[in-house]
Amino acid sequence: MKKGQVIENLEIIDVAAEGVSIGRYENYVIFVRDVVPGDVVNVVLTRPRKSYSESKLLKIVKESDDRIMPFCSHFAKCGGCKWQMLSYEKQLFYKQKQVIDQLTRIGGIKIEKIKPIICSDSDKFYRNKLEYTFSYRRWLESDEPQLEKGDRELEGLGFHVIGMFDRVIDIENCYLQAEPSNSIRNKIREFTKTEGYNYYNARSHTGLMRNIIIRNSSLNELMVVVVFNENNSELINNLMSFIDMEFPEITSLQYIINNKFNDSIYDQEVILFKGKNHIIEQLESLKFIINAKSFFQTNVKQTLKLYQIAVNFADIKSNEIIYDLYTGTGTIANFVAKKAKKVIGIESVPEAIEDAKINSQINNIDNTVFYAGDIKDLLTLDFVNSNGKPDTIILDPPRAGVHENVIKVLRASEAKKIVYVSCNPATQARDISLLTDLYNIVEIQPIDMFPQTHHVENVVLFEKK
Repeated sequence: MKKGQVIENLEIIDVAAEGVSIGRYENYVIFVRDVVPGDVVNVVLTRPRKSYSESKLLKIVKESDDRIMPFCSHFAKCGGCKWQMLSYEKQLFYKQKQVIDQLTRIGGIKIEKIKPIICSDSDKFYRNKLEYTFSYRRWLESDEPQLEKGDRELEGLGFHVIGMFDRVIDIENCYLQAEPSNSIRNKIREFTKTEGYNYYNARSHTGLMRNIIIRNSSLNELMVVVVFNENNSELINNLMSFIDMEFPEITSLQYIINNKFNDSIYDQEVILFKGKNHIIEQLESLKFIINAKSFFQTNVKQTLKLYQIAVNFADIKSNEIIYDLYTGTGTIANFVAKKAKKVIGIESVPEAIEDAKINSQINNIDNTVFYAGDIKDLLTLDFVNSNGKPDTIILDPPRAGVHENVIKVLRASEAKKIVYVSCNPATQARDISLLTDLYNIVEIQPIDMFPQTHHVENVVLFEKK
């Protein structure tokens, strides 16, 4: 098989990791994006190897019976919601299958039982946070009229085009976040274009308007953060005053001046324009403060289900010490604290740890202790001996999974139970394979946090042999 070789009438037979689909040409595996099982397609090979190749889709010759009409006009151009062409029932089927495949193929784990995936109550408007990007150049359709350089119709406000750092899809209506998210974005775009605000050029690092962050909560609190590339006090004040006037329901209106070459705001000052510098979310009886930089799960209803699963799996007793690794803003730690003797939370982001401490304070929780630092360096046997051996360890690592140093301490900790929450079944499977000689897998529970995407969360309970 050679690069550039065209394969015709390839039938798509399955879904692999990261939402990529699989076809077989004789015994040769071909990975194809943006298709679903049952499609018959023509592709061109892009990265051939001995037994498999990545490919680029040329044409869908015959559509799968499982295909449905995507509901969003930006589908296939926008980088999100890439499974809209599958019914939600089929999305759940392939997510569950993905968990099983990863655990068995990568982890070498024999799965005796797995619980049915827990669906999301809503498959649209479920996110509590979105970030939009301004760009001096938007994605142009082939049938659009030719525009002169400098025409404001060339600019866009929306999501990045896949693989293009300086282009965005100009979003008119997004189905990820409830109103007034779309209205806020569209009004800001209208005002900034009418009033002559320059949009950011990622190549020349010029232009005032850079990003908008919109966060909401189930308590009807609303945060808007506007990110500027320059400190132009007059223009900033005019825009922020306009937003305040148009959307009085905003409870936290803030802005950031970020003149760095990257979009990260974690090292930037957040300036309060009006209202509070945070919003509040509630899970059961607990309240959590969320500021502009806070990490918080983006699907609140599913987050509550996720934490309830973790608590049920852990079956915590009042005399037990719990470790919550990768604690973030301490949501899981505070959620389980009422059942435990003591909870130790560790997180690499210092700001998140400060939020975790505040979240304990506002909920009158006094049996949590939080540490900021890289877990692979901080979590040692000396740390364990100093803070007490854990009866149960709960961990929710990033997509890259757990560092080998952390695995060594997990093994040496002699914890009776480990509850592993993961947003990436592939790295979870890899990590699990390093623990199964000491621990039995008792429960496996997939949960869908991100409808219309291939992403799936999975919770695994281990008990010490």
